[in-house]
Amino acid sequence: MKAAGFTFIRNALKLDFPVVEAISSVLPLCDEFYVAVGNSKDETLALIQNIPSGKIRIIQTSWNTGLMKGGAVYADETNKAFDAIPAGYDWCFYIQGDDVMHEKYLDSVKSAMLKWKDVSGVDGLLFRYVHFYGTFDYVADSRHWYRNEVRIIRNDKSIRSFRDAQGFRRNGQKLKVVPVDAAIFHYGWVRHPLFMQLKSDAVRQFYDGQRASVPDTQQEYNYSCHYDSLTRFTETHPGVMQERISRLNWQVDVDLKHKNMNLRYLLLFWFEKITGIRPFEFRNYVLMKGKGRGRGKSRQQQ
Repeated sequence: MKAAGFTFIRNALKLDFPVVEAISSVLPLCDEFYVAVGNSKDETLALIQNIPSGKIRIIQTSWNTGLMKGGAVYADETNKAFDAIPAGYDWCFYIQGDDVMHEKYLDSVKSAMLKWKDVSGVDGLLFRYVHFYGTFDYVADSRHWYRNEVRIIRNDKSIRSFRDAQGFRRNGQKLKVVPVDAAIFHYGWVRHPLFMQLKSDAVRQFYDGQRASVPDTQQEYNYSCHYDSLTRFTETHPGVMQERISRLNWQVDVDLKHKNMNLRYLLLFWFEKITGIRPFEFRNYVLMKGKGRGRGKSRQQQ
């Protein structure tokens, strides 16, 4: 079995993306790893070049400014990295620049890749998601955050990144997938408030269609105003994140009892907590019959 990883990144230092940690977390499962490094205003290219691994393959790209609505440029960059993976690889592991996989899942993911490699009809593997918010101590647990997404796909170039690169489709159709006993830790909402505001401004331009550079601002993101429900994280973070976590130099005050939801969402929230069922859940995939467990914020909400 051969597997390649892939991702895209731009302005990783300016916007404080844990992209080195993201790539490093899945490198043990990959024979090569392809990174589409966009035209950046910092030393992102050098950052990726200095990852201490002979597996890294870099594709230098220019982001298409014509794709500045709905996050379409993210899918375009994802496809550039995916398309660079040569034939001969069975699986392709997609990890975004603020996603990290815990090392405790390496064995189970490898086993799943081997198990399903030659099974016809299985397009990919589905991962649980853990969305951190504010600091490394809190997890967002409302229905606004997707519970699962496809992160390992066949090396089939008819598969394309979907919309804003949250998931994948083939010829517009959802992929047929099986769940793997593993989770992706999403750190997209854990940054110093200054970096978080910069990232928020940078992301907005690729959704609103407003062509603007990343502003140099001293404004800080107000985490306290933007969450609907949080819970405390009581497990361990991936080893590759420990050095970054040790540098935490900001504080976010949250109220874990606070639920900022209208009545309908509040009822659905508590129904899910009691039953484990999420009514009206959007699933960007099709679970193979008899092999599923259910769980699925668009990229704009991340």
